[in-house]
Amino acid sequence: MKKTILILAATFLLATNLSAQIGNGSDSRDNLRFGVKAGMNLSNMYDSKNEQYDADTKVGFVGGVFISIPIVGKVIGIQPEVLFSQKGFSASTNYPLIGEISFTRTTNYLDIPIFLAFKPIENLTILAGPQYSYLFKQIDNFKGLGANNSVVTDFENENIRKNTFSLAIGADLNFNYFVVGIRGGWDLTNNNGNGTSDTPRYKNAWGGLTVGFRL
Repeated sequence: MKKTILILAATFLLATNLSAQIGNGSDSRDNLRFGVKAGMNLSNMYDSKNEQYDADTKVGFVGGVFISIPIVGKVIGIQPEVLFSQKGFSASTNYPLIGEISFTRTTNYLDIPIFLAFKPIENLTILAGPQYSYLFKQIDNFKGLGANNSVVTDFENENIRKNTFSLAIGADLNFNYFVVGIRGGWDLTNNNGNGTSDTPRYKNAWGGLTVGFRL
């Protein structure tokens, strides 16, 4: 996950430098703006109590809509978003005589962050706030021993928490009608619904990079 954060940070710093050179010539921080965006998530999972999980980062899709609402002049606002967000993790191992066996979990969420937006300059918006997430599908893919199997779970009778709350932070670079965004987030609640041991306990952690268009 550290490599993921470094990659996203480097990309964001590059975009920040570009923003400082280009500018957009029109300060619209106190305007109501609607937008759409799409990009990628780089996600993993962690156990907040005993760190018993060891997994690899997984790439997923993220996309949706957002609205920027000014509250206090040009500097303070709120930015709700509604996103389809793929998270999860992957793991693999190599056994003698058997070969590589890999496992990938893809979790499809509806994410609704409510960001407090701080806009110190016209091209930069700094964001932080709570996020509600609804899990509606999980896909587990196993590869190995000549097989490639997928299992889709809809959670109707499973001990999986479908409603989770997270903390999300990020920043947007604003180029007039275009927005480059970086996000990071951590679940505040475990994935198992009632705390029993029949569902492994873990929390999502992710970073994201998106490109958007706003009006």
